[in-house]
Amino acid sequence: MRSLPLQGIRVIEFSHMVMGPFCGMVLADLGAEVIKVEPLEGDKTRSLPGSGAGFFAAFNRNKKSVTLDLKSEMGRQTALALLASADVLNENFKEGTLASLGLGYEALKAINPGLVYISHKGFLPGPYDHRTALDEVVQMMGGLAYMTGPEGRPLRAGASVNDIMGGLFGALGALAALLSRASTGLGQEVRTGLYENNVLLMAQHMMQSAITQKPVSPMPNRISAWAVYDVFSVRDHGLVFLAVVSDTQWHKLCGAFNFTHLLADKRLITNTQRVQARDWLIPELRTVFSAFTVEELCATFGEIGLPFAPIQTPQDLFVDEHLQASGGLGPVTVPADASIAGQTVVTTTPLLPLMMQGNRFTIRTGPPALGEHTGEIMGMLQRERHETI
Repeated sequence: MRSLPLQGIRVIEFSHMVMGPFCGMVLADLGAEVIKVEPLEGDKTRSLPGSGAGFFAAFNRNKKSVTLDLKSEMGRQTALALLASADVLNENFKEGTLASLGLGYEALKAINPGLVYISHKGFLPGPYDHRTALDEVVQMMGGLAYMTGPEGRPLRAGASVNDIMGGLFGALGALAALLSRASTGLGQEVRTGLYENNVLLMAQHMMQSAITQKPVSPMPNRISAWAVYDVFSVRDHGLVFLAVVSDTQWHKLCGAFNFTHLLADKRLITNTQRVQARDWLIPELRTVFSAFTVEELCATFGEIGLPFAPIQTPQDLFVDEHLQASGGLGPVTVPADASIAGQTVVTTTPLLPLMMQGNRFTIRTGPPALGEHTGEIMGMLQRERHETI
């Protein structure tokens, strides 16, 4: 196995749901040894139904699972022993939860000054920091739901965008703190905020408001920057998105579909003119495109170099041509206790969208069964204890 960037780094993870586990997954994919500490009954996301059924399976690969009762003295002492040898602690529980168990940053840095302590919270310190946050909560209060849905109908984004991006910032903070430790010898506490993450996603719209001095319209109601930037229904009941973002692309589109009358129309010479003509131009394009299939339109758009996309579902991605050919999906086995179906699932899952030295970061082990590595880790602690005597 080739050497991985974080090989030799030990991460102890106290996390659940998405933001903390995603951070740990990134560090694990990059080669860190990530030991996930679960309660005796297991991480609750192992058995979530509905839209939560994929949480544990998606974000806990390449980790080891240890079960501990942190409310017992033995469990707490075991956790302290693990943390004494750790490089990173990764947690996303409610403020004060770990501190109440003697596992807060101030207590731990006394026994491990080099520890990097990553805390994922709903809010960074301020008037809101006592509130309980979820991805959907911060989407609603942070402008994302307003921008996603049509006027008067706020709509959450179709993925846990803040949890995932927040976990990524946690991993970035961990890497920065480890780099700092290399010169100072000291670790530090790193905090990420779900709400602040969402606000960063709103930066472009905030700046749009500041620059134009006008309220920002939700994306479905926005005045498009380009005339052709829409989803079109086609003959086989499929959907295709098409963007035409330059005059050159406009000429290519008109040439491919023999739109000589549109090229000759003086109302459509510039993109700005075409935007002003959208109320009659787009219906005309819809009529023409509706006679084609998704495959036919995509072939034509691809041949002339236009930005386009067939509208795919999550399940379509398992057989996506590009992901298949480029190795964008890795094989994974999900244990029965991490599957709402109650049985082992063999499937594929997305890899990190990252290459180093021409290589992708692979899945070395699937999500662990509950407590799968408890014996291994207890044995490791005993050996390390003997080596220090």
